[in-house]
Amino acid sequence: MANIKSAAKRAQIAERNRLRNKAYRSAVRTLIKNYLTAIGQYTADPTPEKLAEVQHRLNLAFSKIDKAVKRGVLHRNTGARRKARLSRILNKTLQPTS
Repeated sequence: MANIKSAAKRAQIAERNRLRNKAYRSAVRTLIKNYLTAIGQYTADPTPEKLAEVQHRLNLAFSKIDKAVKRGVLHRNTGARRKARLSRILNKTLQPTS
């Protein structure tokens, strides 16, 4: 434990920020998993309703990633990379296979 008052306060702030960052990272991972699940369902049975659900899940994931970047939880390049990977998965799924 810190002996100096300011060091104790910094430790308290660091712990608060760690928990906040952890919540954001967890939410991003959850939304990405939901998106990937929706992609899997769309691939198994492609319908317009399922495609709309995929788009909705993608928008939610993009929004949360952007918020995490804005708040400094994720580096902006990390956020861009994750969004690019999600878009690439969707584009690969939508391409007609011949």
